[in-house]
Amino acid sequence: MRILIITDAWLPQTNGVVRTQQHTQNELEKQGHLVRLLTPAQFRTLPCPTYPEIRLVIGRVKARIHQVVTEFQPDCIHLSTEGPLGWAARAYCQQTATPFSSSFHTKFPEYVQARFGVPAAWSYALLRRFHQAAHRTMVATPSVRQELEKHGFQHLVDWSRGVDLDLFKPRDKAFLDLPRPVFLYVGRVAVEKNIESFLKLRLPGSKCVVGAGPLLQTLQQQYPEVHFRGEQQGEELARYFAAADVFVFPSLTDTFGLVLLEALAAGVPVAAFPVTGPRDVITSPEVGALDTDLAQAAQRALTLDPAHCRAYALNYSWAACTQQFLENLVPIR
Repeated sequence: MRILIITDAWLPQTNGVVRTQQHTQNELEKQGHLVRLLTPAQFRTLPCPTYPEIRLVIGRVKARIHQVVTEFQPDCIHLSTEGPLGWAARAYCQQTATPFSSSFHTKFPEYVQARFGVPAAWSYALLRRFHQAAHRTMVATPSVRQELEKHGFQHLVDWSRGVDLDLFKPRDKAFLDLPRPVFLYVGRVAVEKNIESFLKLRLPGSKCVVGAGPLLQTLQQQYPEVHFRGEQQGEELARYFAAADVFVFPSLTDTFGLVLLEALAAGVPVAAFPVTGPRDVITSPEVGALDTDLAQAAQRALTLDPAHCRAYALNYSWAACTQQFLENLVPIR
């Protein structure tokens, strides 16, 4: 099958959306499918305000999309994001009566409300319009599906996530020479991740933050006792996960949270709020603690068995995730 995936989220961004697309592409190609990604890297772009690593496409976008479709002759088209490239691809598909699938990765309405005060209902109305044109819209968890249905979204189908079990695995905890226990956060250092709910906690041992973002310098000054280690990738990132005693996930807006699976695969229990994302991933009290009191969740997580966490993560594979994706695609002809 020839599959065209069109996305605004791509390198140099480092986030769950980009990693999901990379793993999905790799798995599809392993199965013999031909995959082409159309990304901002192939266009003139401008940096997104407040997020310079996010590139917004400009110029004759629809003409380029037409050229790629004509040359590649895809059997299926998938629109991964609702950015400028996604909207241009949606317009092209509608004008040419070409069926397509889409995916809902990010709760942008909550992000925009947190940053700019724009009511979430306004943004959801715009996203609902985008996805209503798709024959199917893929969502990561049952909780996200239920939330979107309340906002009037239709044609929703499940598309779970996986984890690289060879990379994220139990390792030597001596990699982090910090007072124990070590409570770890991995992700963007930004307001929409609710990271200060973690940094403010009164916990024993050490807090460690791995990631970059617009709040990094400010929070480094405000919380000098926290160990900020910047953005890490690959083996180095995997070592940070495995060296922690508890992974703390303070986000209230993530639709899944790949980092939850990465922590569990490394044998590290999770502490999080009982919200969309964590409540779908952390379904066993043996691998994580969900509580409106994040400090209590972190303390309970300390008592959990790392072996249970690793065993739980073994149930998630990118191969199974990619099979779901394939089954959700909409043939053009």
